Amino acid sequence: MIYESLIGRINESISDLNDVVDRAELMLKKSVQTNDDCYLDGAALNIHGFYSGIESIFSDIARTIDQSMPSTPNWHKDLLLQMSATLSTSRPPVIQKKTRFCLQEYLSFRHVVRNVYTFNLKTGRVKELVQELRECFASFQQDIHIFIAFLEKIE
Repeated sequence: MIYESLIGRINESISDLNDVVDRAELMLKKSVQTNDDCYLDGAALNIHGFYSGIESIFSDIARTIDQSMPSTPNWHKDLLLQMSATLSTSRPPVIQKKTRFCLQEYLSFRHVVRNVYTFNLKTGRVKELVQELRECFASFQQDIHIFIAFLEKIE
């Protein structure tokens, strides 16, 4: 199989992403149980890790399949858009538009986490993103498994 190593890397990353989602949810639960918003710092870090892991998968696909990685100042957004586009000569979309829209929220939040102190994060937003994380991850998983099936058919 031509893309066996790429598929292996994607599957390994999906397993890691599942752990990240679990940890974000655990941090939110601890915050609620203890009434201590400091646990939300850990949740925010895991949200950051979630999108970073997704973006790593996308970068791997862009380099391996598309042979084209965006290099613009907005390359993070461009990469996300590239993954929801059909490349007529090489592949179908990696993710559907619905998934792209939910992932855009996590991309934007990752930027915030990188550029402000955690005590300046809006706790309500962190909670909301954690509560929506599992659903967005499920949407991503569904799309990426369809994409993996496409790769497995290529001879």
